[in-house]
Amino acid sequence: MSSGFGGFGGGSGGFGRRPGGGGPPAGGLPPGGGPPAGGPPGGGPPGGVPPGGGGPPNLHAVPPPSAAATAPALDHDTGLTPPRRPSARGRFISDVIVELGFVPADRVQAAVEEARTSGRTAEQVLLENGALSSDQLARATAERFGLHHVDLNIYKADLGAANLIPSQAARRFTAVPVGFDEDKKLLVAMVDPSNVLALDDMKLLTGQELRPVVASPDDIAALISRMSRLDDAVAEAVQEEDDDLDAAVTDIRESAEDAPIIKLVNSIIAQGVEEGASDLHFEPDGRDMRVRFRIDGVLSESTTIPRRMVAGTVSRIKIMADLDISERRLPQDGRVGLKVEGHAVDIRIVTMPGVHGEGVVMRLLDKDQALVSLDKLGMAPEQHGLFDKAFRQAYGAVLVTGPTGSGKSTTLYAALNAINSVDKNIITIEDPVEYQLPGINQLQVNHKAGLTFAQGLRSMLRADPDVIMVGEIRDGETARIAIESALTGHLVLSTLHTNDAASAITRLTEMGIEPFLTSSAVDCVVAQRLARKLCSTCKRRTMLSVEALREAGFHAAYDVEAYEPAGCGRCGGTGYKGRIGLYEVMINSDEIRALTIARASSDEIVAVAKEQGMRPLRDDGLDKVRQGLTSIAEVTRVS
Repeated sequence: MSSGFGGFGGGSGGFGRRPGGGGPPAGGLPPGGGPPAGGPPGGGPPGGVPPGGGGPPNLHAVPPPSAAATAPALDHDTGLTPPRRPSARGRFISDVIVELGFVPADRVQAAVEEARTSGRTAEQVLLENGALSSDQLARATAERFGLHHVDLNIYKADLGAANLIPSQAARRFTAVPVGFDEDKKLLVAMVDPSNVLALDDMKLLTGQELRPVVASPDDIAALISRMSRLDDAVAEAVQEEDDDLDAAVTDIRESAEDAPIIKLVNSIIAQGVEEGASDLHFEPDGRDMRVRFRIDGVLSESTTIPRRMVAGTVSRIKIMADLDISERRLPQDGRVGLKVEGHAVDIRIVTMPGVHGEGVVMRLLDKDQALVSLDKLGMAPEQHGLFDKAFRQAYGAVLVTGPTGSGKSTTLYAALNAINSVDKNIITIEDPVEYQLPGINQLQVNHKAGLTFAQGLRSMLRADPDVIMVGEIRDGETARIAIESALTGHLVLSTLHTNDAASAITRLTEMGIEPFLTSSAVDCVVAQRLARKLCSTCKRRTMLSVEALREAGFHAAYDVEAYEPAGCGRCGGTGYKGRIGLYEVMINSDEIRALTIARASSDEIVAVAKEQGMRPLRDDGLDKVRQGLTSIAEVTRVS
């Protein structure tokens, strides 16, 4: 937030300063702050969520808590909320926050004191402490400047207006046009309406008279991500495409960067990166080609490429990955590195010849993505402690298991980052290198050159390593070298594809590793899944009955208060935004080592591990449901 949003004693010039530091009036809220007429406090529907709202059986919605009684009334038809008074230039935003009832005066005053010593604004302190939401700050900002607040979950933004400025400029200004008012002025949703330089630049870019309104940064970021020009790119490509497809393929090789098909493919990739997609699917159906994005582990349709463009699109992708464009009968795979919005993106490309034509799957890997720390993974404190102790040992094997896309590599990277220091030689072999970590020697598998996991691992052992990370144990030879390395004084971190922690022990035995070696080498096994997080904006309170929990396979004696997805503009109507890990941490105790040597089944190992305190994946998921982080349906889906 810019310095224009100062607290009681920290406001910048231009906002004015009241004598005495601008504290709230004695007695708390000002008079005349009763609830708006025509509904309960906060403007919600009377009685909360109506019964029979289409929710799952045995789930009873709980009315949401009342919002601040003094908040300005929202126009539910348009999503625009007018200010209560023309302007509040004699007050600080923190004054307005108190007057609207968003945060108690004493807590705001404490934030002001903290802001004075930390070099931040009081509003930033309140946001970081969770006392104030970004939407509440936006409403207070609008009231402070006498402007309308726009809720982009309700307001139907005009994407034509949004595309009047480039998405890069919208991100730079943290502002985006959303439509036109009755006077034909361009409505511009902004986080900081005092940024006159941004307004001047947008006026020059659009050639329109502007009218600023205030929106939350989350709403603006969501709208910018939807500023997709995919349909326009498809339309332009269809209009400019020559009827002769063979000529089109030849033309792609020699065309300039603004050729329609190149723009189309680049637009799809850029849109996938902006929306955080992990995979892009190009699927022919005999006529057109459907494009789907996998976001947060779930596929959703993005756009459709007309039949005339299908062959050219597939050929363009093949050229990018240096594949044979004339080979349409056999699968091919390749890779390409691109820069998208300043991010280095590694793309793995696979072609799949099907009965309806040749399809393509692109896996996106943002190499500049921020590395997740151990504290942010979502492990419960006791699980975090066990895992932390395991990977800080001098030797032994720590395994992370789960299906593809469950976040195993992210967990191992977090562990490596925690132990990375100048006195340790850490070497990894991966396929591909997902994150580039300073101070760590990272090898990438190269099958064409003969560098496999097993070959790389043998070479790494001659390079005096302290810690070895193997991206994946895929075969018996890699497993044998990894286990022997753990027994000869190295700390080995690796992943396996098993459904739970106990199955990792039996899987190694099935891969030809002697049980007495596994029992001695493996110290800890972590099983994990990724569940979608509930959108913090639209999630609804609900009550999970004992019957519903038992039907889902959970043992419960009482009803559980929880949340369920609703859907809004910020989460794309899905009710979910982001993902969180579900974990199961098993320590290889003496009893489990004895079962391993006896070649016991995974069920027997699980029973002993539970007796010793291991919490299964589904129990960890139920705890996160109670905390309101995810839904019971999502835990059931992934576990």
